[in-house]
Amino acid sequence: MTKTVLALRHVHFEDLGLFADTLTDAGYDIRYSDVGDLDFCAGDPLAPDLLVILGGPIGVYDDHYSFLEAERTFIRTRLEGGLATLGICLGAQLIAAALGEKVFATGLKEIGFSKLMLTDDGMSSPLKHLENVHVLHWHGDTYSLPLGAANLASSALVEQQAFSIGENVLALQFHPEAETDRYLERWLVGHAAELGSAGIDIAALRRDAARYGPPLAAAARALLREWLAGLKTERAI
Repeated sequence: MTKTVLALRHVHFEDLGLFADTLTDAGYDIRYSDVGDLDFCAGDPLAPDLLVILGGPIGVYDDHYSFLEAERTFIRTRLEGGLATLGICLGAQLIAAALGEKVFATGLKEIGFSKLMLTDDGMSSPLKHLENVHVLHWHGDTYSLPLGAANLASSALVEQQAFSIGENVLALQFHPEAETDRYLERWLVGHAAELGSAGIDIAALRRDAARYGPPLAAAARALLREWLAGLKTERAI
C-alpha cells in the first residue's frame, strides 16, 4: 500500500528537493500544501503517514503572518499523536515552538557550508552519515531544546542544529534537502535581499556549492533512508 507524505511549503523554491526521489523510492506519495492556499493546514494532521515542514524566510515569532498560529496547532496535534514528523530549518523551529519552546534570533546570519559537530546521540542516529560533511546553513534564528529531545548536532556558530524525539520526530536546522547542483540560483534570487544585507559572497557560495553539494547530497539521502526505515507506528512522545 502506498504511504503518504504531506509537505508544508512556505516558499515555492524551498521544496523537498533531493528528498523527493528518496521518499518516492521508499513508497511515499507526495502532496504539497502551500502557504496561501485555502486548504493550508486545513486537513487532518494525523492523516498522512509522514509530515514534513519545510523552510522559509520568516520567523516563527513574526505576528505579521497569521497562518503561523494555525500551523503550530496543526503540528502540535501531529506531535501529540506521536506520528512521523520531519522539520527542516523553519520547520524545525516550528516543531520546537509547537512544543512550547522559545524560538529567537541569534543576532547573526549563518549562511553557507560548514561541518556539523555531532553529539554522541547524533553519532548514534541517522545523522552519522553527515560526519565530516559540509552541510548548507541558511538561517538567523534558533530555538531552545524541547523537553525530552536529544540534541544531535551543533555548529561553530549555533549550538542547536538538530534534535530528535524518539524515532518519529526529527528536526534539522540546516538544509540537507537543497539541490544545490541544480537549483541554487533559485535560492540566490529568492533570498537576494537577505544575502545582500548579510554581506554574503555569492560567488564563494556558488563555488562551495559545487565543491560540497555532491557529497552532501549522497549523505543526505543516506540519512533520510535510514530515518524512514526506523520509523515506528507507536507514539513517539
